[in-house]
Amino acid sequence: MHAYRTHTCGQLRKADVGARVRLSGWIHRKRDHGGLLFFDLRDHYGITQCVIEPDAPIFAQLEPLRAESVVTFTGPVVARTDDTVNADLPTGAVELRIEDFELQSAAEDLPLPVFGEPDYPEDTRLRYRFLDLRRETLHRNIMRRAAIIADMRERMRGAGFTEFQTPILTASSPEGARDFLVPSRIHPGKFYALPQAPQQFKQLLMVAGFDRYFQIAPCFRDEDPRADRLPGEFYQLDLEMSFVTQDDVLGTMEPVLRAVFETFADGKAVTDVFPRIPYAEAIRKYGSDKPDLRNPIEMSDASETFRGSGFKVFAGMLERDRKAEVWAIPAPSGGNRAFCDRMNGWAQSAGQPGLGYIFFRAEGGALEGAGPIAKNIGPERTESLRVRLGLKEGDAVFFTAGDPAHMAAFAGQARTRIGTELGLVDESRFALAWVVDFPMYEWNETEKKIDFSHNPFSMPKGGLEGLAGPDPLALTAYQYDLVCNGYEIASGAIRNHRPDIMYEAFRIAGYDAATVDARFGGMINAFRLGAPPHGGMAAGIDRIVMLLCGAQNLREITTFPMNQQAFDLMMGAPSEVSAHQLRELHIRVVEPPATGAKAPPQG
Repeated sequence: MHAYRTHTCGQLRKADVGARVRLSGWIHRKRDHGGLLFFDLRDHYGITQCVIEPDAPIFAQLEPLRAESVVTFTGPVVARTDDTVNADLPTGAVELRIEDFELQSAAEDLPLPVFGEPDYPEDTRLRYRFLDLRRETLHRNIMRRAAIIADMRERMRGAGFTEFQTPILTASSPEGARDFLVPSRIHPGKFYALPQAPQQFKQLLMVAGFDRYFQIAPCFRDEDPRADRLPGEFYQLDLEMSFVTQDDVLGTMEPVLRAVFETFADGKAVTDVFPRIPYAEAIRKYGSDKPDLRNPIEMSDASETFRGSGFKVFAGMLERDRKAEVWAIPAPSGGNRAFCDRMNGWAQSAGQPGLGYIFFRAEGGALEGAGPIAKNIGPERTESLRVRLGLKEGDAVFFTAGDPAHMAAFAGQARTRIGTELGLVDESRFALAWVVDFPMYEWNETEKKIDFSHNPFSMPKGGLEGLAGPDPLALTAYQYDLVCNGYEIASGAIRNHRPDIMYEAFRIAGYDAATVDARFGGMINAFRLGAPPHGGMAAGIDRIVMLLCGAQNLREITTFPMNQQAFDLMMGAPSEVSAHQLRELHIRVVEPPATGAKAPPQG
C-alpha cells in the first residue's frame, strides 16, 4: 500500500465498499456524535467522511487532533445507512472506518477559519493566503481560472495561432502608466523596465513573418489599485495577426471568446452576435465606453424639448452655451415621487446640483406628467417627450444637462443607478459588444495639449490623409474594445505600420522625430524594412475569470494578490534590501517626506 494514499478524498464510491484504503489530507471538520468521532478529510479533490468508535485502540490519539492538521487514515470503506447518506458529496454514500492513522503535520490555532468560510478581514486573508486558498470557494475559483486559461489556449491554437514568449526585461515605453523599473548591475545608472504589455514585441513578431501570435502574457504597471484591476501585475490573452482588417480581427476572436463564455457560463445566456457600437454612440446612449447592455435603458438628446421652454434652468443653459445639451434617461416603473426624490438625493450626494425628473400618472382617466419640470414646460411638450421615449403610466424620465464632454460620465452613472434600483438589469446573461471607432486623440486639460486617447500605435482612419484634417480631436482610429456587463474585457487596434504615418501621428501628440526614434527606434527601423499590415488585441484574463466566477473582486480569482495598498502581506513585499545589494546596483535610497501609506508590520 502506498505510504500516503491509495485514493483521493474525492474518489471513493459505493463500488469501493469492503476495500481497505488509505487517504491523506487536511481535517476539514471534526464532530463528536455520541462517542463516535467523525472527521471530514479534505484534499484537492474532495471530502470523505472518516469515523472511529470510542473503543478503538487509537481513539485517544485522534481525539485531540485540531482542524487543518494533516493526517493519513487507513481502514475499510463501509456503506453509510440510508438515513446518513450525504447527497451533497460525491463520496456521500460511503465512509472510511479508521483503523490506523499517522499525523503528518499538526496545526496550531488557526488565524483564519477554513470550514464554513465566514467573512474575515481581508488583510488577515491575504497575510495567510495559503490558508485562505484552502477555502472551497476560493479553491474552486482558482481551478476555474486554470480551466478557462487552458480552454483559451486550445481555442487559440485551433484558430491557427502559435504561442510565443516575449521578454520580461525590456526598455521603458509610454503605455499610459508608470513602468516598474529594474536597475542593471552590469550597466550602472541604466534600467530595464517590466513590460506594461508585449505591444512592440508582438508587432515585431509580425514584421518577422510569424503571422499569428498569442501569449498568456504577464503585464506590469505601477499604477494606483482599483477594484477592477490588481495592483502591479495582471495577465492578458495577447494576440496579433498579419494582413488583416479590423473586421478580420473581430471576426476571428468573437467566436473564440463567445465559446469561452458559453463553456463556463453555468447556464447563463451569452450574446450570440456581438453588436458593434461606435464610441460616440456608446457615450450618448449609455454614458460609458464600456456599457452594461443588460440594462435596457438608453439615453437620448432632449434638448429641443427644453429649448425656449418655460423651464428656465435648462432653456437658459442651452441659450448661453452652444455645446450644452439636455439628456433624457428613461426610468421604466420608476414613476413615483419617492423614487424620484431618492434619485435626486443620490445625485446631490454625488456632488451634482440634482437630477430633474418627470413621472407619469393617470389622473381623471388621462395620462399626465407630474413634477416641477412638467409644470414648467407644459403638457404639450411633456406628452411629445413621453411618446418619443415610449413611456407609460408608472414610468419616469430623468434629465442631466451641460457639455456632454463633462456630464456624460455622470449621466452614465445615473443610468446604472436607475437600472439597478428598479431591478431592470438582467442578471441571467453575459451581454457582450464591440465598441469601435475610438477617438485617435484627446485633449489633456492638465498639460493643455493633445494626447493619444487609446493606443499610440493605432492606425488613424484615413491614414496620412486623415491626420491632415483640420481637427485632430475629430479623428477616429481603427481601435476597438470588447465589453461585457459593464467591464472592458479586451482592447485592440489595427496598427500603424508605416513610418511616415507614425511620425506624423506622434508629431500631433507633441513628440518630435528624434524622440520617436529614441523611444521606438527598434520598431521604426523594423517598419522601414518591410512590415505587413497587422492588428490584434489583448483580453484581460483576470476580468474574464472574475465575471465567469461571479466574483466581485479580482482578489477572489487570483492566487497570491497584493492588498489595495500594493503590499504583499504574506511575503512582506515590497521590502528593504541590504546596503551591499544597493552598492552592487549603484543605487542610493533617498527617503521621501514622511507622508503617504506606510508598510504594515511584518509577522
